[in-house]
Amino acid sequence: MLMIAGAALSLAGAAHADGDAKAGATVFKKCMACHTATEAKNKVGPALVGVVGRKVATEAGFKYSPAMIEYGADGKVWDEANLTAYLADPKKAVPKNKMAFVGLKKPEDIVNVITYLKDPSKAK
Repeated sequence: MLMIAGAALSLAGAAHADGDAKAGATVFKKCMACHTATEAKNKVGPALVGVVGRKVATEAGFKYSPAMIEYGADGKVWDEANLTAYLADPKKAVPKNKMAFVGLKKPEDIVNVITYLKDPSKAK
């Protein structure tokens, strides 16, 4: 059983490296009412240009919820692990945050969206 779990973790790590930006752009359409990944323009949610590797709750000009500010207070960064947890279940990852989206249920969608967010130009 441990070997199976270890293999699954290895595959999950490989999936992050091998995500599909084009597929991620398609999934990201669910996010576009509130976010942009190609312009430094805040909407209902913060602009996500350069979000991978950015400190949490630091997009200039966006008014974050107290919950999100507290989540990022220790200098937390939107790395793959934090984005994966947040995109899967935003309310579980950051209780009382103001994002209304319920999350992405398919792990491959999450991997692909993160790949897209890293470099939206690769979706073309």
